[in-house]
Amino acid sequence: MSIEVNNESGVSVDAALIASVARFALDALHVNPAAELSIIAVTEEVMSELHERWMDEPGPTDVMSFPMDELMETSRRPDAPETGPELLGDIVLCPDFARAQARTAGHQLSDELHLLTVHGVLHLLGYDHGEPEEEREMFGLQSRLLATWRSSREEAAALAARRRGDSAVLGAAGLEES
Repeated sequence: MSIEVNNESGVSVDAALIASVARFALDALHVNPAAELSIIAVTEEVMSELHERWMDEPGPTDVMSFPMDELMETSRRPDAPETGPELLGDIVLCPDFARAQARTAGHQLSDELHLLTVHGVLHLLGYDHGEPEEEREMFGLQSRLLATWRSSREEAAALAARRRGDSAVLGAAGLEES
């Protein structure tokens, strides 16, 4: 799966973690591994221009998704027929705008950007939250994906820490494997 992350926002973001959470969500939803996704972080000014142009709403927003036109004609939900490798579309993030949301929610900007990335991925795949039932489905899936991704990262970090500890003990005992 090809995921390109570009940061033109002027705000420091961890592109590797943004790509990681996007890849996790796409894998969990069984999107073709040859699919391509572009994620860009922009300034509030650029996001305002996009928001006004494409949504006819003033001011910036946190995230926008731009699916490829041919994907708009067919659902890309996991229960849709497989179509093969394709360009999924673009996700546009606005870290400056998201920073205030993160503060209000009581978490870090990085957590907010991960949430917004998953939100954007779900929109690209045909999920929406215009109706109460759609909102429950989309936000529930979003929460489950984020929780599972975070849990898998914590488990990987704990395993890496144990391995470093084991290596230090084995090295000190002269038993370290080469």
